[in-house]
Amino acid sequence: MKILAIADTNPQLDYPQFVAEHAIDIVMTLGDLDRSQLIGLERVTTPKIGVYGNHCSGTYMNEFGIVNMHLNVWQWRGVSFGGFQGCVRYKENPDAIMYTQQEARELLASMPPVDVFLTHCPPRGINDEEELAHQGFDGLRTYIERTPPKLLLHGHTYPAEATMVRQFGLTRIEYVHKYKVIDIDLGEA
Repeated sequence: MKILAIADTNPQLDYPQFVAEHAIDIVMTLGDLDRSQLIGLERVTTPKIGVYGNHCSGTYMNEFGIVNMHLNVWQWRGVSFGGFQGCVRYKENPDAIMYTQQEARELLASMPPVDVFLTHCPPRGINDEEELAHQGFDGLRTYIERTPPKLLLHGHTYPAEATMVRQFGLTRIEYVHKYKVIDIDLGEA
């Protein structure tokens, strides 16, 4: 499966052309994007799934034909996908998509196992930072320890290349900033 993952900043791509030229099977958005950064994605006919980030309006997915994966499970080609939006609450802002650690734990406690997990914020201790705004979710760490997906994609943080976590137990970790093409065999039908 060839994935185009987009996160956190404008990739400045001609989406239909890029998807065709790179034989992309599925597009995944990982948050902190706005409508202007996604223009053209509505013309892409491959499946599109995503989660919102803490700086998102929470309104653009329908317009671009993106399936919102937050706390949802979606099946495609025999592969299951799930997701979690936002980041750790680091300030009071009713318009931002943020959760306390306790809220995230409670929300993720009933999330079923999936093959691919999309998240804006990483699990705690995996490509995160000590600063509250870029800490990972404890509940997400518990989730991947309990039911390890084959692949977890995230944005939000800025890990150093030398210390970036790319594998955690059975889970391949893909950090995305701007965009990344990921080629992975998930045993899809």
